[in-house]
Amino acid sequence: MALTKITGEGVGALDTITIGDGSASDKKILFDGNAQDYHIGLDDSADTLVIGKGSALGTTTAISFDADGIITKPLQPAFSVVMNSTMSNIIIGTTTIIFDNEKFDQNSDFNTSNYTFTAPVTGKYILSVTLRLDAIDTAASYYIPAIVTSNQNYRNIINPKFSADPSYYSMTITVVADMDANDTAFVHIIQAQGTAQTDVSVGDDYTYFTGYLLG
Repeated sequence: MALTKITGEGVGALDTITIGDGSASDKKILFDGNAQDYHIGLDDSADTLVIGKGSALGTTTAISFDADGIITKPLQPAFSVVMNSTMSNIIIGTTTIIFDNEKFDQNSDFNTSNYTFTAPVTGKYILSVTLRLDAIDTAASYYIPAIVTSNQNYRNIINPKFSADPSYYSMTITVVADMDANDTAFVHIIQAQGTAQTDVSVGDDYTYFTGYLLG
């Protein structure tokens, strides 16, 4: 990297620093740390200004914005998960929803073995779940889906006193959750009384759990 132009006015004044000469090449400032390097630079091939880890532009980009001012955070924790199969005849009591199929998981924070998201850092997270329930039982006292986090449970509730058992019914919860590093979040549903006949139906467009670190 060549520092090709420095201009200023007055003794000790430095108004403008120009890095590069207009040629088609990457330009960067490298912070050479003891354990980890970081960089700020122009990724010339993509025409974006990036901030990232390491010495090479475009390999581990944390923040990028383009000529239109569009900002992306490719490593920001975010996930979207669905179920591989329908959960048939859920029990009377509490059932953990088996979100075992990732659509995406940007920071590898969701565990499809225990269906749980673990917050990598302290922050505010937007979490949202939608469940399609088939064959709801009108004899049940209530159905309560919940996003269960280490700090708080976020719930919805229905008392299914319909004129007949509905063939299908959707329930949604969306929250901004306060989570500490290593706090967890998963989804369960409670059915009180009635018959164990209700299914949590598979289908990427009907049953899903998503989350994103807001900051």
